[in-house]
Amino acid sequence: MPAPTATAPRLPHAAPALLLLLTALASSLACQHLWTHEDTFPGDALRLLQDMAVGHTQPCHLTQPPFFPASLLHDNLQPHQAAATALRILQHLFHTLSSNSTRQHWPSHARNHLLNDLQHHIHPLEQCLPDNAAPFKGPRNPLLAINKYFRDIHLFLHAHNHSACAWDHVRLEARASLQHLHNLTRTMRR
Repeated sequence: MPAPTATAPRLPHAAPALLLLLTALASSLACQHLWTHEDTFPGDALRLLQDMAVGHTQPCHLTQPPFFPASLLHDNLQPHQAAATALRILQHLFHTLSSNSTRQHWPSHARNHLLNDLQHHIHPLEQCLPDNAAPFKGPRNPLLAINKYFRDIHLFLHAHNHSACAWDHVRLEARASLQHLHNLTRTMRR
């Protein structure tokens, strides 16, 4: 007796497009739930930066210190754009604060804890954003402003020989970046 032949279900032509759409939607939703309302980051990181403050006996006279770009403070971003911006800020903060020259100016325990917190939040963002994503189109790309800002921080540190005063200004700028990151995480939750 011949075995009954079962036909495999056929996917309609729209199935590949639907699968791509569902994948994009899933990755977008994954970014929205990275930080819950119970998550204490970046508040913990702000406290760690406060703990790293060094009392100066001499006033600091720094030339041309960089300041967080005002253009980034009032952007109306979509959640996936906020996630890409948050990732870029976190990556730059991690790179800057993991510099060997911070070791002589900041307490190692607080610095290491801060770096661990940053890395803990970088990894999930990297996972939820597609590698080939271009979240911004046109001339107003906040990622370019972030890159320039952190490049200016590195030039500032170099110009001041990575002094304690220069690192203290960078610590204050890291606080400004984390405060902006807090606003971005609220945008991501929309």
